Amino acid sequence: MNIFADIRRAVVAALEEMGAEGALPAGLDLSNVAVEPPRDAAHGDMATNAAMVLAKPAGQNPRALAEALVARLAADPRIAEATVAGPGFINLRLVPGVWTEVLRAALDAGRAFGRSDLGAGVKVNVEYVSANPTGPMHVGHTRGAVFGDALASLLDFAGYDVTREYYINDGGAQVDVLARSAYERYREANGLEPEIREGLYPGDYLIPVGEALKAKYGAELIDKPEAAWLAEVRDFATEAMMAMIREDLALLNVKMDVFYSEKSLYGTGQIEAALQRLEDLGLIYEGVLEPPKGKLPEDWEEREQTLFKSTQYGDDVDRPVKKSDGAWTYFAPDIAYHWTKIARGFDHLIDVFGADHGGYVKRMKAAVAALSENKVSLDIKLIQLVKLFKNGEPFKMSKRAGTFVTLRDVVEQAGADVTRFHMLTRKNDAPLDFDFDKVLEQSKDNPVFYVQYAHARVASVLRKAVELGLDVSDAALARADLAQNSHEAETALAKKIAEWPRLVEIAARANEPHRVAFFLYEIASDLHALWHRGNEEPRLRFVQEDDLALTSAKIALARACAVVISAGLGILGVTPAEEMR
Repeated sequence: MNIFADIRRAVVAALEEMGAEGALPAGLDLSNVAVEPPRDAAHGDMATNAAMVLAKPAGQNPRALAEALVARLAADPRIAEATVAGPGFINLRLVPGVWTEVLRAALDAGRAFGRSDLGAGVKVNVEYVSANPTGPMHVGHTRGAVFGDALASLLDFAGYDVTREYYINDGGAQVDVLARSAYERYREANGLEPEIREGLYPGDYLIPVGEALKAKYGAELIDKPEAAWLAEVRDFATEAMMAMIREDLALLNVKMDVFYSEKSLYGTGQIEAALQRLEDLGLIYEGVLEPPKGKLPEDWEEREQTLFKSTQYGDDVDRPVKKSDGAWTYFAPDIAYHWTKIARGFDHLIDVFGADHGGYVKRMKAAVAALSENKVSLDIKLIQLVKLFKNGEPFKMSKRAGTFVTLRDVVEQAGADVTRFHMLTRKNDAPLDFDFDKVLEQSKDNPVFYVQYAHARVASVLRKAVELGLDVSDAALARADLAQNSHEAETALAKKIAEWPRLVEIAARANEPHRVAFFLYEIASDLHALWHRGNEEPRLRFVQEDDLALTSAKIALARACAVVISAGLGILGVTPAEEMR
């Protein structure tokens, strides 16, 4: 039950009636008509901008149009009062019975409350993490993994057909560096001094890989030329790194549907096919790029390359796909990879990139638009940096990793649930501070604690009610006399519960799962506020031992709140707490 969507349908129906009767021009675009909570709760329960957005195209005075619309809305039995404010805004106040029906809907649906058919089964590919298979995942990957996973869950909750995908960057020069680094650890396992020269990966995490290579090959590869062992060691080490990455993801409860190998694009004709697609569209040509703006690099020279006309699709400059020596650029396999997504039938693509990939956004969007002839959309989400603190100081790097703090370091310190929730307390494009002391403290200033505490409080109330002999199943609570929850604080909580289905759709449309975390903090605050008012006004307490019928009604309200918190935490990938320890 989405009461905001229901009331919007009533507004639209009234406008359509006015159009049919000639009070409004026929065929007006009603897509921008919104029904939302007013900025000031004193103005009512909802507000609509209908008259403001339609006045100009209708050629009418906005206030006069609002008054005509109000006269029709007043006949809706759910609307207690409809008034015009200012130049033509309409404020609506609903009858109390609406909020009791919202509570019943939440109890009947359980964690499915708020699920939407907004996505209508549209196929969405969410590609996230996609870390190079050259070592353990670091804290930046952690934020990207949490964001991408929560976004995929949010879209699924909103009715999209979602595929979670990891692109294994195993086709570039970095995996050759991995192979050389692993070979030095292989030499070390054979009793030789490793030569971890500049440019190789120094972390201790490659020591077990070297030992595994020794177990497989013995001393067979020692003193052989690189050409004799590079390919085998590269495949062996890459596989070992991907096993480590899968373990890291499992620590965060992240599970991928697809792991797609970049290497599989080479030698299979797929890169050639994607570029041929662009050539058939007249978007590939041989040319010379203009020199970069500003100071020229010392090695700059004009040279003819194979270029993609990405400027035709909003990019700043055309982009090379093949170098003058005939080798593919880094962009070429990425084009081919996204061409496979289009070929697999996805309607919408989402890429989650690190902040350092900002310069890649326009060219990638241009490629997808061109390849699909604007039929498939691409949204790229950039993940800003995470700064780690502990005891008031920056958290030190991992010795095991060699150069950075790993995902495993973070999860072992804070736990998966805390890590996931806190990584979503800022919008993805805003920097995030992760202070181990603050994310573990038990206070209102710690969002994850505050939300979990709200859910645990409801669980404790339910346990108390069971001791009194009450049936606290959702079905039984839905049959309680919910009209008894008539205090303004109780009504405020019911109204917040009613906002949940609307919030889901807003967050899904914007691809912004952090909105869920924010909303959970707000609804937890309302629950805690009602709890504390019960300390001052005993009749607001959830358990009324002298009136079990009233207790059932009040517990139904608390349970409906917990239903929303549980559903929201489920989207974020966090397990709801039954008790705090």
